[in-house]
Amino acid sequence: MDTALEQFADLDGRLVDAAKDIKVLSQLAWPAHVGAEFLAGWHAGDPRLPAVEPPRVRFDSNIRALASIMRECDRDHPVGRYLYRTARSYKLAAAMIEQAGTPEFTARSIELYGGPRDPVGPGQVSNLSAAEQFLALTDDFRAEGYIPEQEFSVSPEQAADALRQRISPVFGDLPIAVVIDPDMAAKAAAGPTRVRLRGATCFSTYDVAQLVEHEVFVHSLTALNGREQPHVRSLGLGAPRTTATQEGLATFAEMITNAIDLARLRRLALRVKAVDLALSGADFIDLFRFFHDAGQDPGESFHSAARVFRGGDVAGKVVFTKDIVYLRGLLGVHTFFLKAIQSGRPELLHHLFSGRMALGDAIELDPFFRAGALAPPRFEPAWVKSRATLAAFLIYSVLSTSLRLTGVELTDFAVDATDMAT
Repeated sequence: MDTALEQFADLDGRLVDAAKDIKVLSQLAWPAHVGAEFLAGWHAGDPRLPAVEPPRVRFDSNIRALASIMRECDRDHPVGRYLYRTARSYKLAAAMIEQAGTPEFTARSIELYGGPRDPVGPGQVSNLSAAEQFLALTDDFRAEGYIPEQEFSVSPEQAADALRQRISPVFGDLPIAVVIDPDMAAKAAAGPTRVRLRGATCFSTYDVAQLVEHEVFVHSLTALNGREQPHVRSLGLGAPRTTATQEGLATFAEMITNAIDLARLRRLALRVKAVDLALSGADFIDLFRFFHDAGQDPGESFHSAARVFRGGDVAGKVVFTKDIVYLRGLLGVHTFFLKAIQSGRPELLHHLFSGRMALGDAIELDPFFRAGALAPPRFEPAWVKSRATLAAFLIYSVLSTSLRLTGVELTDFAVDATDMAT
């Protein structure tokens, strides 16, 4: 197996080099002053569409290098297919960024991340309908106080300190820096060497717990493990094709560690709805009002709307669709976990933490993990290390999901005469 992988070493190294300049989120980020200006107008009763120039960058040499790698990949070999797909996703991402502000930007975005009306899994349920069903199911809980008002009292500096305290015992001699970035639209972003937190904002205690499990113990951890691979170091890349799996893993991590709450899950569903509204012609102010009416404060409503229009057109229809991957990724990862357990393949769960990969990669590359040519994860989150607990949760989930709610009513559980017999 080692010998088989050596033939791909040159392509793998060239892929890492060609991809390093293609950083989608940072290249689409809005300047910090845009938010301050919009919110000043909003509070004054005169909201105006933000004035944001799309990035003007070229990736000619990167695209040529990626195209060359794609041509040379042996797609009859599992590693060759992995390298081809990864190079292709970076080539698409580069073309997308180059076309920022145009309808082609949105077309490439949908090709990379999907659209809100795409089906989720093999069924006929779309991303949008799944989000709408979730929002409808949580409406009653919202009315009954299950989504309390959160106190955003944790400063970025305090949040950074809390993350550092959790990071140090896990990663030891591979420290991850935590820095504050005033220009971020997302609350956080993570790579193998640092985690960035949004400045000029405050966090809740739930936010901090979610950031630890989501950003550090999934995004940073898988990137670090990928960099540690002896042969295929491109597993340390955050290739766009792995985004849905990465965000699904990270959101599942929030769920299984009890770091998530209904407000967070509603935000993920609202993002899908917002992308669909923007694709249908809603402008930035429409989306700002949509999030504000859904209960977000003005600052968070601005950032939520800005996420959708990064690289797009604030007048509507030209949008960035990445935000649909959170809910779709969560459903996909959970289903994958259940099928792996049902099929007696628990090792596939651990493969996913050996680098940044798509779900299918864990299956295709399994022979190389079994042979030791690909390394198992050096670092794993605590909930993954606790194999017995994780297995118990997933095995119960397999059983419970095989029981259908169709045809079952709450009245079926009512007390009957035999219960009352003495």
